Amino acid sequence: MDQIWNPAYIDTALEGRAVTFENPTGARAAGGQAHGGRKGAPSREIGPGERVRLADIEGPGTLRHLWMTFPSARPERMRALVLEVFYDHRDEPSVSVPCLDFFGLPHGRPVAYHSALMAAQEGRGFNSYLPMPFGGRLRMEVINHGPRPVTFYYQADYTLEPERTESYLHVAFRRQNPTLQREDFVITEGLEGPGRFLGCNVGVRVIDPCDWYGEGEVKMYLDGDTDLPTICGTGLEDYAGSAWGLGAHAAPYSGAPLVVGPSEGAEMLHEGWGNRVELTGFYRWHLPDPVMFSRDLRVTIQQIGAAFFRTGEEERMAAYEPTNPPAGAGWIRSSNFPDMLAWGICERSDDYCATSYVYCRGPQAVPRVDPTAATADIARRPYESTRPALGMPGLA
Repeated sequence: MDQIWNPAYIDTALEGRAVTFENPTGARAAGGQAHGGRKGAPSREIGPGERVRLADIEGPGTLRHLWMTFPSARPERMRALVLEVFYDHRDEPSVSVPCLDFFGLPHGRPVAYHSALMAAQEGRGFNSYLPMPFGGRLRMEVINHGPRPVTFYYQADYTLEPERTESYLHVAFRRQNPTLQREDFVITEGLEGPGRFLGCNVGVRVIDPCDWYGEGEVKMYLDGDTDLPTICGTGLEDYAGSAWGLGAHAAPYSGAPLVVGPSEGAEMLHEGWGNRVELTGFYRWHLPDPVMFSRDLRVTIQQIGAAFFRTGEEERMAAYEPTNPPAGAGWIRSSNFPDMLAWGICERSDDYCATSYVYCRGPQAVPRVDPTAATADIARRPYESTRPALGMPGLA
């Protein structure tokens, strides 16, 4: 365990620093100079298409806490803010992700939650406690891909250290809109080991109209696995630590903070089973259950759901079967349930996105965010409140 988590640990070789708009270099004795030290520059406006450098730190060191906030706005505008991190004078980023997704909030929708490594306090203060070690240099930038200016606040807390050789954090964003049947959505792949899959957050925009979306298994292919994975879960909601559906909740190592639908938190409402959720987001941290790899890693999730047809819905089932082939054991018919025509798990196609967190021994490039693809099809729903979080400024 890193001694830094021991509150009684003292090591004066660790130099505590912070970068903000008031002290963009993080230099010693250089903070809070604006307006005579009376809070003169806590934020700045980032214009459309503008890239702003938040930190440029010579190491070795570790970024230990990142906080930021920006006003509430339409989901597509909030997701247009992208965070990138570059290590050791590299030209390609090892972190490239929409800001909210970095903090575990997909679909451009901030909600309140907290976990062991991330927190969105009151749904408006975004915090990461993921350690980000760096050897020679860490450069952090934010890009506003949206059409309007954004007022942006941040603070990055870090330590400078005599040496740092552990690993580098890689954070990558992926989206497939829509997914293809029988082709599992890729959460992460392409990074070279040795490394550690720390976890992910996943967002689902439900497209398929039939019932429950979350029967797909999370699979982890390690060190040469091809057809079959070494680690295979039992279902989407199970991977998030819940069961029998996925309502809004948060816990230290897994949870689903975001559940958006006409009746939020009610996943199965079609005569007791129909799915009315439109957008959901869940996270999973592999802290006490580490996933290590020596050479390569690939993590996927299946797009498999469950469909339920009552007696009298023969026509609906006949229309659904040709487009959604059965998975698993196929359709089940039982005389024990006379009101049920059939039920079973089946292949489906939805809109999936994921942010993965992977530590690797050396810095590597990750795919850069495509802002057009990231912001498509996430507009505010008619039933969603247009009011910002309490006390948070809002923009249309």
